[in-house]
Order: sequence, then C-alpha cells, then structure tokens
Amino acid sequence: MRLRLIPQNREFFQLLAGASANAVDIARLLVELLDRFPAEGGELIARIKEREHTGDRHTHEVVRLLNRTFVTPFDRDDIYRLAAALDDICDNVDEAADNLASYGVRTVPPHAKAQADVILRATIKLDEAVHHVDGFKDSDSELEALRELEDEGDRLVRDGIAELFRTEEDPISIIRWKDIHERLEEAVDACENAADVLEAILVKNR
Repeated sequence: MRLRLIPQNREFFQLLAGASANAVDIARLLVELLDRFPAEGGELIARIKEREHTGDRHTHEVVRLLNRTFVTPFDRDDIYRLAAALDDICDNVDEAADNLASYGVRTVPPHAKAQADVILRATIKLDEAVHHVDGFKDSDSELEALRELEDEGDRLVRDGIAELFRTEEDPISIIRWKDIHERLEEAVDACENAADVLEAILVKNR
C-alpha cells in the first residue's frame, strides 16, 4: 500500500462528484427534450439552462478551492482540467438545446435522439469513473466504455449529416441540423476529454 503523508482535502472529490452528477442530469434532460420537442420544449430548455448554471457554479467552486489550498489531493492542473471538461459537457448540451429553439426546429431526426442517448450513457460512465478518483480506484472498464461511446458518437454524427443531405431539400434546414448534430458531438468529445484527464490522474497516482 502506498503511504500518503499529504493531507487530503475531501472537498475536491465532493465538488467533482457533484459536477459529474450534474452532467448526468443535464444529459437526461436533453434526452427528454429531443423525445418531446416541440411539446414541453420551453420548460425543458429552461431546466437545461439551470443545470448549465449549476455546472458553472461547480467549476467556480473548484477554482476558488484551488486558489486557497496549498496542498491538493492530486495534481492541481488535473483537478482544473477535469472540472473544465465536465463543465464543457454542460455548455455543449445547453447550446444544442438553445439552438433547437432559436433555429425554429419543428421535428427532431432519429440520429439526433441517438446522439443524446450516447451523451447520457457517456455521462453515466463518466460519473462512475469520477467517483473512483476518490481512492484512485480502478476505472479501466468505465474508461473503455467511454472510448466505445465516443466511436459510436462519431458514427452517428457522420450518418446523421449524410442523412440530411440525402433526404432534406431545404438548405436552411440542412444548415440548422448540421450545426446541432455537431454541437451534440462536441458534448461527446467533452466526455472523451474528461476520460483522458481521468486516465492521466489514475496513471500518476497508482
């Protein structure tokens, strides 16, 4: 067993766990939004916006804690990078939801709904892995699942955009949905980025 003489600040683990749980919540709201849109769209978009603000608060709390903590439980740059990656997930989900309303969308294509499902599954695996940081427990299975979900997300965005060009005649609609598909893919990429940070943390602290 590795003897740790450095005092542990448990608040970092609590804040990161709160941020990852919030990412799951916002992803679940996104799935509901795309399933129900345009019915209940306004309410769900508002709830997504609230979760995005919650994500911002988690990130700000992590930064404040870093600024007043001399010794951190693991590399302070990794703590910030993980918090920022979790926040990026929320930002991209929020922007995709905003675009859905502002672009005047009326129907949601199946590929977009599938992308939202990938985001939700990825945030669930990410949340599990973040909880393993406390104690630096093995997270290989969760990280591997995240890699597979990122591959699935890549396939979905390619297929979704290709489907647009095959079936959609309105060029404005193509532009709108291409942008939304790509924004949803950015949320998946943020999950992968968080997985990269987590892997670095575990490698450094084993």
